[in-house]
Parts: sequence; structure tokens; C-alpha cells
Amino acid sequence: MKLSAWRIVKAKRAASGFTGEGARRAGGRWNSPGIPIVYTASTASLAMLEMLVHIESQDLLNRYVLFEVSFDEALVETVKVKELPRTWRKSPTPAAIRQVGDEWAGEQRSVVLRVPSVVVPTEWNYLLNPAHPEFAKIAIGPRKAVKFDPRLIKPPSASTTRPPAHADA
Repeated sequence: MKLSAWRIVKAKRAASGFTGEGARRAGGRWNSPGIPIVYTASTASLAMLEMLVHIESQDLLNRYVLFEVSFDEALVETVKVKELPRTWRKSPTPAAIRQVGDEWAGEQRSVVLRVPSVVVPTEWNYLLNPAHPEFAKIAIGPRKAVKFDPRLIKPPSASTTRPPAHADA
């Protein structure tokens, strides 16, 4: 069975969006610096949420593009929540969580690792290993402009000057 996943990157980095270079330089929840990994999400909306937790300004909302990728389910290894330490959602990321991704990538056990989302724990992210020999089996679709709803990021003054919509409910 074919699975789809979604990746959002800054438009200016679209050409290198599947090299894992950003995660290699900075590290991520599931990898240490030095390990290239491409982070994707099971749905476009989850990809947007995963990106939004890192965006602090509405000015940044129109600077992204979205890619759909597809791959065969047989290429996927899954990390189950019950196999993770209870602190897996903590910030900063526990070293044990990065070790999961580091070992997976280093051992090249599969080209795709399915991991639970911290943002929405009932949904899944897919990590892609660009150094894996089967990386070419992942189909990468054309890029599409992402249009975030600006209401997703409110200016600080907006949230403090008016009551929430449900205040008089």
C-alpha cells in the first residue's frame, strides 16, 4: 500500500528540501546534529502545525512551500508510543529520543521511520533517511505554495486587548 506524507520548507530552500541538511546542522527531536534526516508529517495540516510551533511572526507565514511525498508501506519502520520513555514529549528533547532516530539512521534499518507527533500525539510524522540506499523509492511531488491563515499567529497586542471569542458563552 502507498502512503503519503507532507513536507513544508522555506521557499528559498525548496531545492534542498530533501537533503536533510537543516536537521543535520541543527538537530531535531529525533536526530542529533550531524545526522541528516528529512522530517515529514502524515497530513498537510499536521505539517503546518509542526511548522507553526517554530514560527513567531505573521510575516513568515507566506514564505513556505509544501511537498507531497509517497512511498510504499513496506519501506516503513514504526516507533510505538509505548516503547518510548514517558518523557518523550518534553522540551528540550530528551537525549533518549534523539538516540532513537540516530540509531535508526545510522543502522539504515529502513528508509522511513514512523514516529508519533509531539504536537498531535494521536498522529504520525515520517522521518526520511536521505542517506539510505532506498531513498530513491520515495516519490517527491511538485512544490505548492502554502497559505497559512494569519489568524493562526496573533500579534501579541491582539491577544491581550480583546477577550477570547468564547468569553461570554
